[in-house]
Formats: sequence, structure tokens, C-alpha cells
Amino acid sequence: MQFARWLHVMGVVVWVGGMFFAHMALRPAVQSLAPPERLPLLASTLSRFLAWVAVAIVAILASGVAMMAMLGPAGLYVHAMTAVGLAMTAIYAYIVAVPLRILRGGVGARDWPRAGAAMLRIRQLVAVNLVLGIAVIATAYLAR
Repeated sequence: MQFARWLHVMGVVVWVGGMFFAHMALRPAVQSLAPPERLPLLASTLSRFLAWVAVAIVAILASGVAMMAMLGPAGLYVHAMTAVGLAMTAIYAYIVAVPLRILRGGVGARDWPRAGAAMLRIRQLVAVNLVLGIAVIATAYLAR
């Protein structure tokens, strides 16, 4: 049980902590760069981060299922965390499947308006997922 909980928390740290860093520190820091410098940097950074998020999601889902199996019937707060986590995963999958591909394509073609629009969409979705992630963390610690 302890290993599953640790794995779960580590996955959340990678995912939510990474979103916090990207949204609150990286994004403001690169705003002064021109699109030809900013957008390739963000595309490269996000590609690496989102690959790690895929690993984190697998760890979170696997450890969550394991903990629910060990604990038996889950409380309402566990169901709420599961639902929000699955919504976050769907948003992540959409980011990877649509705007990240557009961002990479725009950067490759040096189409800065297209890449910039994709980056804006990613930023908006990351902001949504960040708020949801913080809400799940609050639920995990306050609802017990």
C-alpha cells in the first residue's frame, strides 16, 4: 500500500508540479522572446514534459486502481478524484493529439501565427488542468 501511495504522489508531483512550473514560471519568463525564439523553446520543452506526463499518468492510474483494490469500497471523495483525474487525462490526450501537433508543425514550417495560436490553446488547457489538479490535491488531503 505504501509503495502504491508513493507512486501515486510521485506521479501527481511530476504532472501538477510541472504544470505549475510551466504556467507560473516558464511562460512568463519567455514572454519577452520573439516568436522565432520562444515558440521552438516551448515546443521542445512541452514535448519533453508531456512525455514525462504520460509516464506519470500510467503511474497514477495503476497505483490508484491498486489502492482502491486494497482498500475496498471507495468513498465519494475517491470517486470525485477519479472522475477529475480522468477528465484531466482526456485534456492531456487532446493537448498531445491536436494543439501540440499543430505547434510542432507551425514551428517546423516557421509559421509563427499558427504556432502561436496552438501555444495559446495549450496554455489555456494547461491552466484548466492545473486548477483541476490543485482541486484534486485539496480533495485528497482535506476530504479524508
